[in-house]
Amino acid sequence: MRPFPISVLCMYLLCSATGVQGQGRAVAPPKTPVNRVYSPAVDAGDYVYVSGQGPRGPDGNLPENFAAQCRQALENIRSIIEAAGLSLEHVVYTQVYLEDTGKYPEVKRVFAKYFGESPPARAVLGVARLPDPPIEISAIAVRDLAGKRPIYPADCQSNDSASPGMLTHNRLFVGGMLGSDCESGKLVDDPRAQVDLALDRMQEIVKAAGLEMANMVFVNPYLTADIPMRVMNERYARRFEFGNTPARATIEVTSLPGGAHIVYTGVAVRDIKQRRAIRPRNMAPSPTASPCVFAGNTLFCSAKSGFIPGPHGGEYATTTAHQLRQTMRNLLDNLEEADMNFDQVVSTSVYLDDLRELAEFDQVYVQYFGPVSPARITIQQLAPVERKTDGEDHYPDLEQVSLIAIRSNGGP
Repeated sequence: MRPFPISVLCMYLLCSATGVQGQGRAVAPPKTPVNRVYSPAVDAGDYVYVSGQGPRGPDGNLPENFAAQCRQALENIRSIIEAAGLSLEHVVYTQVYLEDTGKYPEVKRVFAKYFGESPPARAVLGVARLPDPPIEISAIAVRDLAGKRPIYPADCQSNDSASPGMLTHNRLFVGGMLGSDCESGKLVDDPRAQVDLALDRMQEIVKAAGLEMANMVFVNPYLTADIPMRVMNERYARRFEFGNTPARATIEVTSLPGGAHIVYTGVAVRDIKQRRAIRPRNMAPSPTASPCVFAGNTLFCSAKSGFIPGPHGGEYATTTAHQLRQTMRNLLDNLEEADMNFDQVVSTSVYLDDLRELAEFDQVYVQYFGPVSPARITIQQLAPVERKTDGEDHYPDLEQVSLIAIRSNGGP
């Protein structure tokens, strides 16, 4: 990784604050207080990216029961979408974070009342902690409804309140494909078989949309501790071309619906000519993830952490704030390779080891973006790790960030 002198960082931040404008427009319902850390949503033209919405109403009150809390999170999304001039019909993808996946049946019932015959694709994940428990929901909405249609595999017609996939005029959004049988929900015991089954289900959605796995630009593998990472990576690498894989954010979570141990979600571009992988020159090709991949004018970037390459396998700093600075340096390497910068980022996903350090994280995070703060989801996916070095003197990873950015010139 190239060195990043403090003087260069200061010059970059000064230019960001006074020069180049962001490539999106912040969206907020009327009378919403300004949040300098993230925008309620960012209108990026073709798509609107909505930040994770919690269970509280505009007055700050928390509904008494979970179903009402889930409804309120969706009402918050509705008000943001309407502020962008759209409706819930335009929502094509949602991501639901729960502190208790046992509440998933209630989520399905509530969603069924909000979305009609063409519900968005959806992933549901169990996490250790949320900024505002017990639920957080993020969303993506398409502006042009032309070409929007739900995608179902031929051998599994579900009555769920979510579409397995949602096709738009230029993209396919794949919902959470679990490592379980589509119709019965039955799990297989072997971790390799679970991974293969989840990948098979994702591939079925892609093919049902008339695409191939090569069209994928971003993938989220979410897995529990029951799936060894090496097993997941080995099976996953078989599905993609070496060095030309999708961007990826691999996140370990506490639980998944139905007791599954792995789920895949992702985004594919319909026109393969609009797909291009981005890799900094100082980074070797990977069998599992490209640093970033273009889908037309949209750059999807893999999750990065504060890893500093070096002797003995590299290292991490010992605080969240210092790790985040290196993470942003690592992300900037990828953006610069695409001739982009932080002002063009429209959405980020933040994974923290301990949400009690969120204020410390945000003090550093806000320094990197221009006038339009990206939309954002923020979660603590697992219980905090023990803060000490391992046998190889490596300090634990305390944060990860992935991002989506938009180029204004229409493509690479």
